[in-house]
Amino acid sequence: MNIHIRRAERQDCARLLELVQELATYERAPSEVSVTLEHFIESGFGEKPVWWALVAECDEKVVGFALYYIRYSTWKGQAMYLEDILVTNEMRGKGIGKLLFDQLIEEAKEKKFNRIIWQVLDWNEPAINFYKKYNAEIDPGWLNCSIYVTSTVSGSG
Repeated sequence: MNIHIRRAERQDCARLLELVQELATYERAPSEVSVTLEHFIESGFGEKPVWWALVAECDEKVVGFALYYIRYSTWKGQAMYLEDILVTNEMRGKGIGKLLFDQLIEEAKEKKFNRIIWQVLDWNEPAINFYKKYNAEIDPGWLNCSIYVTSTVSGSG
């Protein structure tokens, strides 16, 4: 098995959205994905990208990804916010998640981010156990908040 970690490219976007859908299904929210391929591509590879990603390839097929963006803290400065990390179900347990996460750490160091932050669902024991191997701090004291300001996500900007 030959695993290769590389930066995501525009032509990976359709496959990345397939994996996003797989993640949404795993997280018990399969109908929540509403981003269009056009918007996804523009957001990552347009004039002003807002996300970046690493992909894991096995035999030239993308079998995992880690997508992040820059988050700013008035207390701590710039951080890498890991929006999603996923390895396909059939490829889990082969060390691919570790390869992706280790490369994320290297990228964060290269970009001089002071930390990597993310969220994990409280019932996702496999993910929690994975993060604990990195001595991650899991903070139960914060609640997630959001409001929707538009009804749909479109590719118009």
